[in-house]
Amino acid sequence: MMDKIKNELLNLGLKFMSVDEKIVRMFLETSPSRINEIVILPAVKFVMKKLVSKLQNKRVYGRVYNGNLNGVKVSIIRSLVGCPNCSIAVENLKRCKTKIIIRTDFCGGIENTTNNIHIGDLIVPELAYCGDGTSAHYVMKNSKLLNQLESITNPITKFREFFNEKIFISKPDEDLSSLLIKEASSLIANDVKNVDLWTTDSLFCETEEFLKILRSVNVQGIDMESSILFLLGELYNIKTASILSVSDLPGNLAYDMFKSNEIHPNIEKGIDNAINIVIKSLPKIKDLL
Repeated sequence: MMDKIKNELLNLGLKFMSVDEKIVRMFLETSPSRINEIVILPAVKFVMKKLVSKLQNKRVYGRVYNGNLNGVKVSIIRSLVGCPNCSIAVENLKRCKTKIIIRTDFCGGIENTTNNIHIGDLIVPELAYCGDGTSAHYVMKNSKLLNQLESITNPITKFREFFNEKIFISKPDEDLSSLLIKEASSLIANDVKNVDLWTTDSLFCETEEFLKILRSVNVQGIDMESSILFLLGELYNIKTASILSVSDLPGNLAYDMFKSNEIHPNIEKGIDNAINIVIKSLPKIKDLL
């Protein structure tokens, strides 16, 4: 009897709610009106805690942490890891008043004979190759993206015939990325890189063969969220960018997380730099609204 009453009350409440509000309440556990125009979107708990610790006038609404950073109102929401989770977060944010999303988190660095990638360096991606599965579904659903997105022949097809023939390319907002690069360069000089990134779903499948493929198209960073963030930013007219700290070097015996237990002293320094750069940039980011 009580369950029936609860269901009737729930359905009664839903009648006074739009579908968009229902979705936001379901996933973010708060009202769309609680979410600010600027959102910082970390994926891992470690980064989330660091960001939240810097909030002034903090208020918590479900999964959303609101407050001020450098005098600017922001919301901090943990997307969780991977493109499916990131897409759910952005789908919710498009149903709010959010106009800018900044991903601040970790990534892997891809070493080659011409670059100089180190643990703790910052990467602000110039573009992201959509090596994930979620992006392909959005392209399939939104055919206009076929004409908007650049693509390359999938380099993996040279080694494995069953992969898609094309890899689409998504890009961050140019003004937002340029702003982050400029602020980063003024603080840490040569430790910030504006490079091509590859987004993958498969953290545990970074084989030597796979790394060789990435190097063949001059990829210097790898993460699990940026491609869908940039793609949905373009689709939904939200300014997006990523600033990522290199936490490991896949294929490097000393600093590959699956081959070594050694913790590099610059891991925490790098993410602290990324967070500080975002905070320092926020007044100028606000001007992009």
